Amino acid sequence: MDFKSYDIHPDFYDEMFLNEENPREHYRQLYETLLEFSAEQMVGIQEQVTRSFYNEGISFTVYGDEEGTERIIPIDCVPRVVSSEDWAFLEKGLEQRLKALNRFLDDVYNDGHIIEDGVIPVDVVMECPQYRTEMRGFSPLHGTWVAICGTDLVRTNDGFRVLEDNLRVPSGVSYMVANRKAIKATMRRLYRSSRVEEVEHYGRILQQTLRELAPAGRSEPTMALLTPGVFNSAFYEHMFLAREIGAELVEGQDLIVNDGFVYMRTSKGLRRVDVIYRRVDDDFIDPLVFRPDSLLGVPGLLHAYQQGNVSLANSPGTGVADDKSVYAYVPDMIRYYLSEEPILSNVETYLCRRPTDLEYTLDNLQNLVVKRVGESGGYGMLIGPHSTAQERDEYADQVRANPADFISQPVLDLSRSPCLIDGTFEPRHVDLRPFILHGQETRIVPGAFCRVALKRGSLVVNSSQGGGGKDLWVLRG
Repeated sequence: MDFKSYDIHPDFYDEMFLNEENPREHYRQLYETLLEFSAEQMVGIQEQVTRSFYNEGISFTVYGDEEGTERIIPIDCVPRVVSSEDWAFLEKGLEQRLKALNRFLDDVYNDGHIIEDGVIPVDVVMECPQYRTEMRGFSPLHGTWVAICGTDLVRTNDGFRVLEDNLRVPSGVSYMVANRKAIKATMRRLYRSSRVEEVEHYGRILQQTLRELAPAGRSEPTMALLTPGVFNSAFYEHMFLAREIGAELVEGQDLIVNDGFVYMRTSKGLRRVDVIYRRVDDDFIDPLVFRPDSLLGVPGLLHAYQQGNVSLANSPGTGVADDKSVYAYVPDMIRYYLSEEPILSNVETYLCRRPTDLEYTLDNLQNLVVKRVGESGGYGMLIGPHSTAQERDEYADQVRANPADFISQPVLDLSRSPCLIDGTFEPRHVDLRPFILHGQETRIVPGAFCRVALKRGSLVVNSSQGGGGKDLWVLRG
């Protein structure tokens, strides 16, 4: 195969190519190998990769989709490659960012110095729907509010930027491991010769992190992964992670709180649980504290957590730190708590709660991406250049009705990476979600869930919106 029809556009950073004739040095081996494959061989490789996902049952759920909710996530067979130098830079920036976010959470639920000192407005924090007053006065072990973070990164011609931090129940890490397994099996010789960092040990690293968060005196902690159940969009991942970390996969009805301790029902009686990796949202985790109609949570769980008798990852209340309005202040958090300049830049963000930012947003809807502060997964947003006048007018009415619920950002020229589309190589926009773990220390597995917008021209990489994934190869230094 060749790249003669591959479109390299100066507006977009191309992950593989410096220009039309030259690949980037860290891509050279992959590029030269792809040239050796015939079109039939590449299609065969793609079919093997796709088949492996079907065989493994690697799926996700799209809610409200008329064609059916359960889907196999699309995977592209052409890896994205990151140099060791770029990865070292990202690691430092991600570690710095999570450290500041954990400090911020401990502060706003206790002394509130960052608010008193005027670094972040009080209303941005206190009016955030994800700020949980029930967590005031609490500090978790090691200050670890966020043990598992998935930060979305994009690259443009100006370099890497953080698109958002996912601090509540970040998902996608199973796809990182599954993508690697599938590509490794179909490109064995290339993989071995490319000196790629491994990611399959993520489960061991996650297990180690969670063990470090166990209550005092529990040197051999019992761990459980709390899932909403089989109808959750990420249930495959819940099963995968429970198996990887040696945890019991449980639903709320499987747990009971007695005298401030959490127990799991087993065929041999009750067994104490020490660490819970929860994949249930705050609202549903404890019906005695949050939503009383929840059937997914465990009555009394929050009290047991606050007494130090069980550990939760991640802590309830972390959502205030990944609110899209609070996101705009993360660089200020880094300067305030760490006395350092941010290593990774944010995307320029306009807070519609500010009158001047609101006016700018409404005047420039056709050029901006506008998002609801509490939404995720690509839902509830307007991509101005791809919208109709009617869609912009209707969206503007929503923004005017509740400005504090919206932020806007410029449309980013996301980098592009080669994908196999209908038997030829075509560029598609990509981002990446590395996973940062923090117990007593911070650990980052050298890989990520690389998401790709498979629809031509689309900038939306979310699988729920038609996106897919590809393997990310971090090269050894």
